[in-house]
Amino acid sequence: MQQQAHLPATPGQVDRPEIVAEVRALADAYEAALTGNDVPALDGFFRDAPETVRIGAGEELFGAAEIAEFRRRRPAAGLRRARIRTEVTTYGHDTAVTTTLFVRDGEPGVGRQTQTWLRLPQGWRVVAAHVSQRPPAP
Repeated sequence: MQQQAHLPATPGQVDRPEIVAEVRALADAYEAALTGNDVPALDGFFRDAPETVRIGAGEELFGAAEIAEFRRRRPAAGLRRARIRTEVTTYGHDTAVTTTLFVRDGEPGVGRQTQTWLRLPQGWRVVAAHVSQRPPAP
């Protein structure tokens, strides 16, 4: 099968429904793996490369090896969260950004997660992620 060359995204290629659906399903699967502490699945969502970055609420992780080590060392308790909103924006066929707002029982404020996804030969992978917590409004 001949692979189709993809050109840079044009306005008509932003948020193509079939690409949004693909990435939304991945965001849902990531959430299940995260809250279920499925470390092998979580590792599989991230690009296995030194350029992959995850900036968290209390850590800065550079490279897939640091991200994987963080997953193995963090406590398995307290991972449950409720998503308030998840937005998926796609650019062309091969680039997407997911933005999620969430809350956790007993934690004030709103959590925020942004992930940049790329479609690679092995499938969609997160290449950059940021997680932070906004304190409650006064």
